[in-house]
Amino acid sequence: MNEQLKYLHEALKRETGLKYELYLHTWQTDFLRFYQSQTNYNISKDSINLSARIYKGKKSCSFDIDTPDKAKIDEALDTALKMIDSMPEDPDFVDLEDDLSLAEPRTVANNIQEIPLEEKTRILKSLAAKADEHDFEIFGTFICNYQTSHLINSNGLDKIDTQSPIYLEVKAVQRKNQVTVLETFGGEDFAYFDEAAFAERLLTKIRFEQNPIVDVEPGEYEVILAPRCVAEFARYLSYGMSAFSVDRRSSFFEGKVDAKVFPDLVSITDNPEDPELIHSSYGQGGHILRPLKLVENGYFRAFMCDSYYHHKLGLPKNGNQGACLTIAPGSSKLEDMISKVKKGLYISSLHYMNFINPKETSLTGLTRDGTFLIEDGKITKVVNNLRFTEKISRIFENVMELEDTAYSIPFSQNYADFSVSTTKAPHARIKRFNISSSTKTI
Repeated sequence: MNEQLKYLHEALKRETGLKYELYLHTWQTDFLRFYQSQTNYNISKDSINLSARIYKGKKSCSFDIDTPDKAKIDEALDTALKMIDSMPEDPDFVDLEDDLSLAEPRTVANNIQEIPLEEKTRILKSLAAKADEHDFEIFGTFICNYQTSHLINSNGLDKIDTQSPIYLEVKAVQRKNQVTVLETFGGEDFAYFDEAAFAERLLTKIRFEQNPIVDVEPGEYEVILAPRCVAEFARYLSYGMSAFSVDRRSSFFEGKVDAKVFPDLVSITDNPEDPELIHSSYGQGGHILRPLKLVENGYFRAFMCDSYYHHKLGLPKNGNQGACLTIAPGSSKLEDMISKVKKGLYISSLHYMNFINPKETSLTGLTRDGTFLIEDGKITKVVNNLRFTEKISRIFENVMELEDTAYSIPFSQNYADFSVSTTKAPHARIKRFNISSSTKTI
């Protein structure tokens, strides 16, 4: 056990009548940024964070320490113990996680070492050369992390979860008019990175960008959503699949367990065992993670629920958090899906989405990095970025076809540290998608 974590654990064991949950996060990153087809900078960084939540009856107090040492721990703990009696009670708190079972051991390669700077640079130089043939430059990031979370609690739980995420994002920008396209790869096993296929997907979008730029009128369009769009809509939809949203009466799926909500071809699973995704061994509170069917052939099956909401709401406990969402592929080829669209849109990526009403799944957002007009089954023009206003539930209700291949799509956040998660999705053909306006800009 890490020295700082052990020190705090021993200090808390000496306090009587307390429950506690302690997390130690260690995090390494190798962050390569490229700009105008040139490596801009490469940063390697290590960090460590110790967090604690202490319970006294139904009252709790928490603290968080970066780069912890004994003096910082003593100060934070002393402050928490002095404050806890003045904190409000949570009438619904019962106990901390008591699932002590351990996940199957696995070997996690450190991708910072497995994909050295020289290999990253070689891949980027190759992509830059291919893009340059079409007068495009590439921008983006190539990041590898190695991170460990160690969780212990007063119920005897002691679990370690190790991950080594890969995040590659390449944006190609045309020099003459600044139109953009995007291609990404995310996961933990770099053996799943097909460099030739990645380059070809990027170049296909680049070739489409050679077409004229047009606006389209507001209205409902048949659309082909790229895997990144399907993945992002599914992530937003999964908010309503959580016990948290049920508790706040903001879940679209409340009262719909085992009800038919989408067409037969829609199945969504939170699957930490998918080898193409970034693996998670443990969920909220340390409950061991297993595949959880959320939507099965159109039927909603389960809410993601941790120990707290299991006690409060009586929902089955699973600990899932939607970190490994997979949207099952269909049986269609992308080319055939496009060929069936008389007049519609191909949407590559989404930007700046915000819920309007989570319970209704309504939101608004923008298209980005490659929106194209489809006419008579062919991509014919580049379309300025568009604003859409839709209900995610309606989008999935309107699924007509899914591609026969699903892709691992990375998403990131950079608040306390740079974290990466993945969602797996295919292309989808949607019969009605509401475009509310054009931005008049590319």
